[in-house]
Amino acid sequence: MPPRKRKSTKTRKDWRFNALRAFFFVFAGLLVFRLFTLQVVNAGFYASLASGQHDVYKELIAERGTIYVKDWKDDSEYAAATNEARAFIYAEPRKIEDPEYTALAIAKILGYEIEITEPDDVLDLLLDEIDGEETVPVEEAEVAPEFSEYEILLERLSKENDPYEPIERHVPESTLDKILELELDGIYYILEDVRSYPEVNMGGHLFGFVSNTNEGIYGQYGLEGYYNDFLDGDNGFLDAQTDSVGRWIGVGRREFEAAKDGGDLLLTIDRTIQHAACRKLQEGVERYDADGGSVVILEPATGRVIAMCGAPDFDPNAYNEVEDVAVYNNDAIFTAYEPGSVMKALVMAGAIDVGAVTPSTTYVDTGEEEIEEYTIRNSDLKSHGLQTMTQVLEESLNTGMIFVMRQMTGLVMTRYYEDFGFGTLSGIDLDTEVSGTIESLYKDHEIYYATGSYGQGITSTPMQIAAAYGAIANGGWLMQPYVVDEKRYTDGTVEHMSPRSVRQVLDKTTATTIGAMLVSVIENGHAGLAGVDGYYIAGKTGTAQVADSGGYSEDLTNATFVGFGPIENPQFVMVVKIEHPRATPWAADTAAPIFGEIADFMLDYLEIAPSR
Repeated sequence: MPPRKRKSTKTRKDWRFNALRAFFFVFAGLLVFRLFTLQVVNAGFYASLASGQHDVYKELIAERGTIYVKDWKDDSEYAAATNEARAFIYAEPRKIEDPEYTALAIAKILGYEIEITEPDDVLDLLLDEIDGEETVPVEEAEVAPEFSEYEILLERLSKENDPYEPIERHVPESTLDKILELELDGIYYILEDVRSYPEVNMGGHLFGFVSNTNEGIYGQYGLEGYYNDFLDGDNGFLDAQTDSVGRWIGVGRREFEAAKDGGDLLLTIDRTIQHAACRKLQEGVERYDADGGSVVILEPATGRVIAMCGAPDFDPNAYNEVEDVAVYNNDAIFTAYEPGSVMKALVMAGAIDVGAVTPSTTYVDTGEEEIEEYTIRNSDLKSHGLQTMTQVLEESLNTGMIFVMRQMTGLVMTRYYEDFGFGTLSGIDLDTEVSGTIESLYKDHEIYYATGSYGQGITSTPMQIAAAYGAIANGGWLMQPYVVDEKRYTDGTVEHMSPRSVRQVLDKTTATTIGAMLVSVIENGHAGLAGVDGYYIAGKTGTAQVADSGGYSEDLTNATFVGFGPIENPQFVMVVKIEHPRATPWAADTAAPIFGEIADFMLDYLEIAPSR
């Protein structure tokens, strides 16, 4: 057998070299592929990861400005809307060794009701529901007794492996201090700035509230809404690079913009009068079994709002606890309604101003007036015979106002309504104002002019009525109402809000004449309960049927009284509106006495000496 040939040493070396070269080639390819993946394909991810380790970005929150009110008598100021540090208390149950003691101690300090529900297995039922486990039929769960706040807290603190459970937000620092004194394991807190309204019963509609949303903190309704940008300020930021232990890198990026705190507001509101007006309005709404009401008080010479209240009211500190969000609406500026006979004095003023009638002009009242297919009657369903224009206001005669409208013409009456500010916004610096409407007067039909002459078929707000009567009290000049007296900027600058006259509606002589006629309404007419002993007060009642889908309700009315005084030098003009009083429908018996009570208080508080 011939001998086999052996492979040469050179051949074996070539094979090993080629294998090694192939290995390094594959390794290099994998390395290049990996680098490409890291540096190109996933570059964004790793850049973000590095940024998260070395970049710091923090938003710097601006502090919201404070809203102040003051007492006019001594100029002392009070914070009516401000920021307070409140605690958010939370627990780490896995660090709590004695949940029962901890829960009981916290519950007592927070004022929780401490009751034990029987039987014990019902507590297990609730705990299962809280954990999201459907272990029992829905029917049984619905009839299960309610559990006390203490029991719910105990359940939360008893979760052995739970790293986090919220306990209570908006806890005052005084309450927090009591909890911290106990040195409870597993109980922690964070201080948060919370919008606070320390003045009780100041009127939620005036201030509005501040709400927390996913997009930030925003003021809503009232002053908080209207002046949100001014009060809110501008947030700042810090954007910097740090090293691995969090220290700033000297040559790294560092951008900083300081937060600019919001400005402060000082209101025209008199704190004492505001409290009194709100209280008396609420008492009146309850006394006359009404659905609600509003009060607006202005200073005629300037348009400054002295007081503004609504009922039912809400607490801005607990705005989220209301049953109906409609309560947020400020009835004085948001709810336009048919005001009724309070408009008669304004129409009469226009007729006197153009010389169509005088206070002593007479007409014969037959008790009703036929216009097309409609019959319009006086509210008392009586005929009064020969009457002067002063008596028309005293007795509030609808037929007398139709006579006045015809003497001045419907077109001229419409122009005076426009000049008094109806059908347009008053310009008050508050959120959610509406304009009302006098559109029916533009139809140029006598029936619309007739109903408009005594305040039906047109709508307005209490604020518009107050401003219009303010023009009579101010010698014929209509002033724009405003509620902010000063805007105080963080640099120390103070912007004083100046009174703004809108237009002269009436000649001064006309204003004086109609004022005297309105004094006679209280002295000799239906509005005696609005008077104040020792003073001459001007005013007019308005009892208006409430419009519904079928025409007008036979059961519901809106009762309004508007007046000003003292007549020699008017210091205030006030509108009181009572919505749907059921104890008695008439303004003379509801809105008028509330007006009288508030006016009596104001004259005494402002130390205005009696003139009679």
